[in-house]
Amino acid sequence: MEKLGRFLLGAIVGGMFAAAIVILITPAPGNQLRQQVTGKVASIRDEVKQAAETRRKELESQLDQLQHPE
Repeated sequence: MEKLGRFLLGAIVGGMFAAAIVILITPAPGNQLRQQVTGKVASIRDEVKQAAETRRKELESQLDQLQHPE
């Protein structure tokens, strides 16, 4: 499990580093680029919230089943 956590941390940090480099070398104007980045960040944030909510519901259901077996 620890290896998976380290891998995920490395993937996230690597992705952020790559995104920063892309932003620095992108020929788009600053305002347009900021709007694009803001839109992507909002989209990713919404996806993460939705995934977390779905997982929370699954875990609550599993917990309820464990607490009240039928």
